[in-house]
Amino acid sequence: MVDHAYEMLELLNREAPAAAFEEVVRKARESGMSGAALAQLTKARDQSLGVRALFVRRQQREAGLAALVDTARDLTLPYDVDALLKVITRRARLLLGLDMAWVALDDAESGCSLVRSADGHASALTIGFAVPLDGGVGKRAVDGASPFWSADYMNDQSFRHSKVIDEVVQAEGLRAVMAIPLRHEGTTWGSLYVADRNIRHFTPDETSLMSSLADLATVAIEKARLLEQTRYEVVELEQGTSRALDSSTTARRLRETHGRLLDLVLSGGGLGNLAAEAAKDLAGTLLVRDSAGRTLACPGAGLPELDETRIRTALLDAHTDRLPRNAGDGVWVASIAAGDEMLGTLVLATDTPVTDHRLQLLALTAQVTAVVLLMNQGMAAAEGHIRDEFFHDLLRGPSLSPTLIAEQSRRLGLNLDEPHVIVIARPEGGVQGRVAAWAASYANRHHGLKSVDGDLVVLLLPGTAAGDIARTAAKELSEVLGKPVTAGSAGPTDSPAGIVHLYQEARRCLDAVAALTGPGSSASPEELGFLGVLLSEKPNIAGFINDTIGPVLDYDDQQYTELIRTMEAYFASANSPSRAAESLHVHPNTVSRRLERITEILGEDWQKPTQALQVQLALQLQRTRQALNQERRRQNRQPISGSA
Repeated sequence: MVDHAYEMLELLNREAPAAAFEEVVRKARESGMSGAALAQLTKARDQSLGVRALFVRRQQREAGLAALVDTARDLTLPYDVDALLKVITRRARLLLGLDMAWVALDDAESGCSLVRSADGHASALTIGFAVPLDGGVGKRAVDGASPFWSADYMNDQSFRHSKVIDEVVQAEGLRAVMAIPLRHEGTTWGSLYVADRNIRHFTPDETSLMSSLADLATVAIEKARLLEQTRYEVVELEQGTSRALDSSTTARRLRETHGRLLDLVLSGGGLGNLAAEAAKDLAGTLLVRDSAGRTLACPGAGLPELDETRIRTALLDAHTDRLPRNAGDGVWVASIAAGDEMLGTLVLATDTPVTDHRLQLLALTAQVTAVVLLMNQGMAAAEGHIRDEFFHDLLRGPSLSPTLIAEQSRRLGLNLDEPHVIVIARPEGGVQGRVAAWAASYANRHHGLKSVDGDLVVLLLPGTAAGDIARTAAKELSEVLGKPVTAGSAGPTDSPAGIVHLYQEARRCLDAVAALTGPGSSASPEELGFLGVLLSEKPNIAGFINDTIGPVLDYDDQQYTELIRTMEAYFASANSPSRAAESLHVHPNTVSRRLERITEILGEDWQKPTQALQVQLALQLQRTRQALNQERRRQNRQPISGSA
């Protein structure tokens, strides 16, 4: 038996086929082994086959992840949208060894989804084919905001069928079909489909792999659109520059410089070489930063000390107007942008006056740098879109399962099991392009998430002090805008499911702060006292009592005094120490000394109207809690009716 067990281990080590393990049992049976020995050998075979299957699954998972990485690298190349969709469908089909893949994007005018690219199709599914939105696995995937598949499409009645889709499935001879929704900023605008002409049950690893591919595909499509828009803007900027320049010689120099920078990028010169070359033409020191404010390149001499507040203010104006802005003291700022997305910042420091020609060259340099970042950042550029989409899902409530949330968090490098708070800011004048740009930059710098909801900026930020975090964010936004910013906050929570409740609580807190104090204030429910308890999704009565009169309760317990009872008598007698002394049957001087002790513990403001109201409410709540606890203990002591 021991020899046979070792033989099983040797087969595992050699990665032998499954039939080899069966052969060991067959030979043992033929040699006369039976009874308990044969049963143990059979068990060893089954366990060995289980280990072998585990190895196979891990190898398949590693191969799938490697293929996904190759796909991600492939999708970072600069394609136009149509060429990119062809790459996506082919990669999707090959990733799991399937027969067919296609991408259908929703079309608002026709009220259906149009096939934009297909790979492996025979004849029925052609480019431009209209896919109805009222049935099929695509509708189930969109409704559930997650992949949905059928092992045998035509014989599966677990979803609503569409006659048009069924005809195509039959014509193509398809059996297994999976749909993965393509989502951007809370909206599903299409689906990626993969299919096989055999019955096939997709494993969780395969489903997760296709979900990751769909995320990458969504970002790649958006990136391709942004890149096309960037190219268009560069052309427009060049044309506008040419018209604006009075001298043909100056125009030619600008075009030559721009062409030289593009050639440098296309030849693989890198961001550092691009910055160094541009700095020569700009006659100054050039600093390249990413969207989080980290330095990517700064060739040559170092920059002077920078006023970061003035730079942030100038950057938001530069991003909104798409023109370099003066940040003072010989410092100019340009936004590195692709469409509405801010990818980074160019900071130019110079001792000489900046001419229109240099400003135009700085703007062109920012556009070329945007192309470099789009090409080089790859997954990093994609992550911003995916993070925004993920935050939209969290704010809408439990549309995603805990498993999907955990998987997405892991992929994005987020740890939502750590405490986070929600901050909602409302700038006076509403949300404009520069406010959205600030929100993206602030979230990146503080390792959080952001969303723009109408006239509100919503931030999910790590930490526990909701009020302090809200004030810091509102102060910075107010400084860069030059306008008041009102903010409400809530938290912390260490559960993704609690984020939607914090969002609602922070909204109520924001409205309460605006009504009580007007624009420019910030607060959390804990800082609003009893009003915050009312606004809270889960009122923390004990916390309110402890924050308001907790030190006095502790003093009474430790010193065996009656300060709480004295406070109750004092308020009950309309703040009269003498009448309070009568009700307590003590000398008025005793009440006066007790009130002085309370002032030492709570501070001078505890008798002022606003604070006194909070103290009286806390005293009443504490008295009610004590009465309820006494009644509960009394009921627990009562004998059960009918007992001995």
